Amino acid sequence: MRFRKLQGVVIMISVVNRTQSLVLGFFVVVWISLVAILLVEPEIYDSAMKLPAGDHRLADVAFLGATSAFIALLVVGVLRRWRWTFWLILVAFLFGVLRVPASILALAGVLPAAGPTWYVLFQALLGLVQFAIGLLMLAGYRRAGPWGSFETPP
Repeated sequence: MRFRKLQGVVIMISVVNRTQSLVLGFFVVVWISLVAILLVEPEIYDSAMKLPAGDHRLADVAFLGATSAFIALLVVGVLRRWRWTFWLILVAFLFGVLRVPASILALAGVLPAAGPTWYVLFQALLGLVQFAIGLLMLAGYRRAGPWGSFETPP
């Protein structure tokens, strides 16, 4: 954290490294995807919450709100470099690779599909991206500890 004085007011500036930027960027993409899915295919939310067929707009919006609050908590944890959020995100991202075989099995008809084909493929893509970010987080951890950058110093 750095402090800067701007017109007599001290402002705290958090320096964000590449690892944090990747995680924050992923969260932005996920949140935008959640909103887009709610607008385009709200039935995906209903099936995720195991709701019967019908109009469940309030439940869908509440689910989006709760998920958004959790993502916001994780974003604060990333910006403040909370150790527990590092480990939680790292484990979740490394296990994201399991989305790929699950999606393949869903497309093959072995597992029930969680939604339309595009959604199953999107889940696989997110899993691959999560896993890649998780590996980069591990590299940063080995180099400089939790929330350490994976890049080589200049």
